[in-house]
Formats: sequence, structure tokens, C-alpha cells
Amino acid sequence: MPAITLPDGSVRQFDGTVTGTDIAASIGPGLAKAALAIEVDGQLRDMDRAIEQDASIRFVTRKDAEALEMIRHDAAHVLAEAVQSLFPGTQVTIGPSIENGFYYDFYRNEPFKPEDFTAIEQRMHEIIKANAPFTREAWPRDEAIRFFEDRGERFKAELIRDLPGDEEISIYRQGEWLDLCRGPHLRTTGDVGNAFKLMKVAGAYWRGDHRNPMLTRIYGTAWRDKKELEAHLHQLEEAERRDHRRIGKEMDLFHIQEEAVGQVFWHAKGWRLYTALQDYMRRAQTRAGYEEVRTPQLVDRALWEASGHWDKYRHHMFIATVEDEDKTLALKPMNCPCHVQIFRHGLRSYRELPLRMAEFGACHRYEPSGSLHGIMRVRGFTQDDAHIFCTEDQIAQETVLFVEMLTEVYKDLGFEHFRIKFSDRPEQRSGSDEVWDKSEAALKRACEIAGVEYEYNPGEGAFYGPKLEFVLRDAIGRDWQCGTLQVDLVLPERLDANYIGEDSARHRPVMLHRAILGSFERFIGILIEQHAGKFPLWLAPMQVVVTSIVSDAAPYAEEVVARLRKAGLTVEADTRADKINAKIREHSVARVPVILVVGRKEAEAGTVAMRRLGGADQEMLTLDEAVSRLSEEAKAPDLRRG
Repeated sequence: MPAITLPDGSVRQFDGTVTGTDIAASIGPGLAKAALAIEVDGQLRDMDRAIEQDASIRFVTRKDAEALEMIRHDAAHVLAEAVQSLFPGTQVTIGPSIENGFYYDFYRNEPFKPEDFTAIEQRMHEIIKANAPFTREAWPRDEAIRFFEDRGERFKAELIRDLPGDEEISIYRQGEWLDLCRGPHLRTTGDVGNAFKLMKVAGAYWRGDHRNPMLTRIYGTAWRDKKELEAHLHQLEEAERRDHRRIGKEMDLFHIQEEAVGQVFWHAKGWRLYTALQDYMRRAQTRAGYEEVRTPQLVDRALWEASGHWDKYRHHMFIATVEDEDKTLALKPMNCPCHVQIFRHGLRSYRELPLRMAEFGACHRYEPSGSLHGIMRVRGFTQDDAHIFCTEDQIAQETVLFVEMLTEVYKDLGFEHFRIKFSDRPEQRSGSDEVWDKSEAALKRACEIAGVEYEYNPGEGAFYGPKLEFVLRDAIGRDWQCGTLQVDLVLPERLDANYIGEDSARHRPVMLHRAILGSFERFIGILIEQHAGKFPLWLAPMQVVVTSIVSDAAPYAEEVVARLRKAGLTVEADTRADKINAKIREHSVARVPVILVVGRKEAEAGTVAMRRLGGADQEMLTLDEAVSRLSEEAKAPDLRRG
């Protein structure tokens, strides 16, 4: 008689084995209809799987996150059945759920094309409408291998052979079709629903090995309902419209080429954006009491070995050898060991703590070419990196100050909201459990004092300490992890950093690793997509264009440009003989925030016609009024606050 403990703490007794379906029905018809799966002692299971002993359970309904992942998993199974019914002879391989959807890899002499999607989707809708139950069967290993080989499914047979000898071979049926799968699954194909869409095809080698056969991967997206699907498709359309690579080209900001893979060629306008952001961050750090430093690009491997980074990051490092000195150097992938070297140079006193050390540090990391993405994922980048050397008693106050600084910066850059993840010890790490207990407790205590709410992100801490991750949500609902604060008791120990305490004895400092933007390159990519290239005036790469209507007004246009430049604005003249509407369209595509139009009348009166990006109207101003207004508007938020 298993005793089943429900989420509210109540207990129900059942005679003999019982299933999730039985338990839900005993509670009420509403739950019996809504429950899609059951969590038994923390493990997700099918509704009709037998429960033979006492257990704590929780039902999963369509609103739960687990249900969405199961919908996507089952959609992959429905896709595979649809493909095999429409294209006999196609072999199925693997088909997992992924973020926002699912995929399935197929082996077929002729690759699939997007033109096949209409027929496949129609067949998927038919399978879902059939509402066939998912049923689980346990098969003997040899029988399962023989079954798939007889069907010509050599990839499935290979997967079964490679499973651990003691692992049960789990087969799931949906009507007449079946597949190798660990599960769990929803109750029926009907539970998948019709809020799905096939998105694209791609090539993929079997098991990721180029020596193996090439497969065709069909990607799809799946959601709980049509409203969620439509919102996702709209987000994808917006993301394409805001793609920083396309906008960067239209605004003439940067480019990347084969001769420097994963590294950015910043054009003049893009570099103005970069330096405006860097100057803003430099002022913010100066106000917060940071000392800016600069450390070498090439550092002997001995330092990376001592810090522990050589073992952890060697495969991401670019290596240089000095033959006549028999040395191996690495382009630094991060700045922290070098900052410890500055801290160790000379005798430090407790009176100097907290010591806040910042660097716009140029770093290099090897990223596989397939993972590179515009300026958001590169091999050469600059971090707004800083390290705070402090005592354990100072961790909380430094956390408070950092969160205040980060909040102000994000708000100034157009991000009103962010959430925080607490990432604790990873499986592979440096330092003893005692040190990690101490670090995690200190960071949690600091969060309490700072009034910081967070969600857990288990096992995702740095290899030397726990961290807070600050996640921004952009204008179209995407999340970006940018800022970080990490508590490190390991690196100061490994690199022998110490200070003289009030007791005249040597003590180890705590090292707080912190960043707000993270990589400048990546953050600028995020900013481009956040604003769709329509930057506030203070960040705009080209703030103003003065364009003439007739050639007679060209000298006055140059006079207006000179006045604005003297006031500190980034401005250029467009005195070409093209028609004014064509010039305005061109500068609008380049997302210039302000266009000042001048003709004979404006030249005689000493006025300008001001047009704002995206606006159809124009405003007549005297030149003095325009210079005064724009120079004030072009000030960065921190400078306007004074």
C-alpha cells in the first residue's frame, strides 16, 4: 500500500501499485484532465508509469516549465514519425529538445529542403489529431538491436550497442510508430498541441565527427499555445531586423574578415561609439574609487600554471614561443593573475583596502569558428574588468556599492531591469570545500545586506569561487548575461598575495572579480540590437548631419558644422548636389539622430530646419538655439547629472 504525499503535505494510501493517472483521478476530474506528467521523488515520469512504494509527488500541467520541455521533446518524435511516413527509407538518429524548440537528425540520400516543410507540418498535425498514447516498453538489448537492424535503422542499432551494459533499453510507441528513448513523455500525441513550426534545415555529422556520414537536421520551435508561438516568431522577426551585423554595415561601424578571424576592424564611426562608451565607463569607475591600470598582453606560462588557468583554459589560449629564450608565452585570456602581480608589487597595508583596480584589458581566447557571431562572440575583445582586494568584513559593503554602480550604468544605457543568478561551486574547481563554504556563505551574506534577490544557478560558478551573474532583458525580451561579481579566496592563495594587517601579521586578501559590461564588443552588439541602431544622441556614432538643399547654401552648412563641432558634437556636412529627400533617406538608413537642413532662406536668416530620426516633422530654430539644445542633449547621462 504505497503512501503518496501530495505537494500540500497530505497523504493518500493506495492498494497495490498506482500510477499518476490513478492519483490524479482520485483527486478530481479537473486534475485528471490537466496533469501531463508526474514528478516522483524529484524525478519526472510518465503518468501511466507504476509507483510501487511510498513517494512524494507533484503533477506537471501545461503551465509548468517541465511541460514545455516535454512538448518540445514529443514534437521531435512527431516530426520523426511524419518524416518516415512521407519519405520511406529515411533513417532517424537523435532528436532532442533544445532552447525554444527541438530538432531531429535524419539520414537520407537526398537532403531535406525547406520546401518539404509544408507537407511535413501537415502530417504532424494529423499525427497530433490522432491523439495516440505514448506507451513505454522495456526491451532486451539484443532484441532491440535486431529489430532496428531489420528495419534498416543502423544508427539506432549503433546507439543501443553503445549504451552501458546495465542500462534498460527503453522504447516508446505512439500508435504504430516507435523510437528508442529514455522518456518521459506526455500522455498522448494530442498533448503536443499545434503551436509548432518547422524553422530551418542544416547539415550535421553523425555524432559530430566529420569522418561519419552527413545527416540532415530539421529544426522546429514548439510552444504551449498559438499565442506563445506567435510571440516567439515575432521576436525572431524583430531579432533579424535588429541584427547588429546588418545594422553595423548600414551604419558603417565595423567589419570582420578572414585575415583576422574573430577580431573586429572598427571603422571611424564604430570607434566613436566604442570610445564614448569607454569614456563613460572610465568616469563611472573613477567616481567609484577605482585605480586604472594596464597589464601586458603576453605573459609567461609559469604565471598561468601558478594561477590554475593553464589547466583550465589552455585550449582557449593563443600561444607564442620565444625560441632563443626557450619560453612559452600566452596571450592573456583574462586579466586577474596580472592584477594580482600589481597588488604583490611592494608591501601592502590593511589601510589600503579595499583597493579597487580596473583595466580595459584586451584579451584573446580561441573560440571555434562555428561559434563566432559578429562582434558578440569573438576571439579578441576588451573587458571592463576590475578586481577589488579587500578583507572578508568588506565583502558586503563592496557588494552594495557594486550593485548600486551597476544599476546606474544599466539604466543610463537603456536597461531598466535585470535579474541576478547565484552560481555556486562547479564540479571541477580549485580550493577545498572549506574554502568554498566560506566563499559562498560570504557572498550570500553580502546579498542579504545589499537587499539583493537572486535565483540559484547550481554548479555554474567560476573554478575559483562563487559568483553573481547579472542578466539584462532587452527590448524584445531576450536575456543577456553581462555583469558579474565573484568572490575568490583561491587566487590570492595560489599567487601568494598578502597584506600587513592591523596586528602587523600577514593576511590573505579577498579578491572580488567584477565586470559590468563584460566584453565591450559583445555589449556594443547588444546595444545595437537593443536600440535597433537608433542610439540616444550621446552615444550616436554620428550625432548630426547638416545637409544643404541647394549649392548656394553649402558655405552656410559648413559654418553650422563648425559651430557644432566647437560645441563638442560629432557632425558632418552633406553638400552633394543630390535631391534633399534622397539625402534624408540615406542618413535615416544610417540612423543619424538629427539632420539639420539648410537652404538659401536658412542661410539668410541664420536658422536651421531640424529633423529627428523617425519623425516626419521639422522644427525651425536659430543656429544659436540649435547649438545650445544639441550640445546639452549630447552630454552623457552622468555629465548631465553633474
